[in-house]
Amino acid sequence: MKSKLLNLMALSLLLPVAMEAQDYAKYYQNLPVEVKQVSRPQIPANEVNIKEVGGVGDGITLNTEAFSKAISKLHKMGGGRLVVPQGVWLTGPISLKDNIELHLDKNAIIYFSPDKRLYVVEGGKSSRVEPCIKASKRKNVAITGEGIIDGNGAQWRPVKRNKVSDAEWSVFKQMGGVERQNGTLWYPWQLKSGYPDIKDSPEKQEKMRNDLVRFTDCENVLFEGVTFQNAPKFHVHPCYCKNVIIDGITVRCPWNAQNGDAIDFSDVNVGLIVNATVDAGDDGLCMKSGSYRNGAPANGCEDILIQDNTVYHAHGGFVLGSETVTGMRRMVVRNCRFSGTDTGLRFKSGMGRGGKTEQLFISDIVMTDIKDEAIVFQCDYVDRPAGSDPNAVPAFTEEQKKLAPDFQDIHISNVVCRGAKTGIKAGGILGLHCVHDIEINNTTIVYDKTAQQIDDKTAKLQLTNVKMIPSAAQ
Repeated sequence: MKSKLLNLMALSLLLPVAMEAQDYAKYYQNLPVEVKQVSRPQIPANEVNIKEVGGVGDGITLNTEAFSKAISKLHKMGGGRLVVPQGVWLTGPISLKDNIELHLDKNAIIYFSPDKRLYVVEGGKSSRVEPCIKASKRKNVAITGEGIIDGNGAQWRPVKRNKVSDAEWSVFKQMGGVERQNGTLWYPWQLKSGYPDIKDSPEKQEKMRNDLVRFTDCENVLFEGVTFQNAPKFHVHPCYCKNVIIDGITVRCPWNAQNGDAIDFSDVNVGLIVNATVDAGDDGLCMKSGSYRNGAPANGCEDILIQDNTVYHAHGGFVLGSETVTGMRRMVVRNCRFSGTDTGLRFKSGMGRGGKTEQLFISDIVMTDIKDEAIVFQCDYVDRPAGSDPNAVPAFTEEQKKLAPDFQDIHISNVVCRGAKTGIKAGGILGLHCVHDIEINNTTIVYDKTAQQIDDKTAKLQLTNVKMIPSAAQ
């Protein structure tokens, strides 16, 4: 009898985990290609409240040490949940360990300190500062809850004059800072807050800024429910990670935030992005793939499902690139809505950064008020940081030329777009096979200026039942 009771108790503990795993299975129905399914990280039932280790959520007390103590305490227990209750929790960088869940209650705000010295890598060897929240070579790490994580990015980001109103420009100047390029660019340098700078020029300091959340070489990762906002650079950025779930998060920053990417999967194998809401300053839902790394949990982006997401402002709603070096494979994007993005479906790469795409299926996308192209393929993309010459022609080595983009085996269907400057734009590189075997089916685009801008010499697209309607006719 006693053994039966113990078995029932063990089963009761397993049931919630099984139910959560089954919940993700509903997204994997009727896929056009087989995609490996994610599984939820397993976090032990231990719990530590940050107040227990001296944390104070008064918006004044610096809680860097309290977060470190709480994580160490949980780590010694084998892992568990670090609870951040109601309050404004000022802190420096946070580093998560194995089997740790950072959980924010609804009225909890983690607010990262404007003191840049807190983020400088020990020894000063890194070209960038520490991410606000990081995890490196960890398993079972999560950020969950209903609270807000604020990167205080205005302390780091440059601002282009042509992207802000007179009133906004005045607010930035009131912070202090310096203007460059005849008053067309502002840097947060020598600010009136009194916190010292960490480099000897605003341009050098700008290059130091890093992500709000960056997980590298991790397995079993979960982001759920939380609002991530105002990153110094990118917001949610798993790199070379395996089994990553993003469910129901919100990402937001000013529309003009320099490099303000929302969700970037950089070399992620087995990933799910669902129920996310994005309103950001750069790319929205973005897939990247850099150089091959021996021993990393993931190389390239593969087995990715993206579904039921909303993107308001972003440079692109769904974006591939600019780095696609180690490839994009088995990816499904469906049932998403983009309203007010610069471009809708954006495929961008360039010489030295290109790779091959395989089995990409994008369907049931609705868009409104797209500033530029509803669908665009670009193979001459060049990253231009703030302050760089927009007219400079890049030079490429022979080795870089071998890494040309190869956008192919991409299937787009059931897209409806009301309002875009250009319907479909595509161009490759003369003499190279960069854009080919692309299918666009059952699509309607109401455009404002140009229906199609496709270079037939370098881009091979097959359009079936694609309707292009000028907005003047509607």
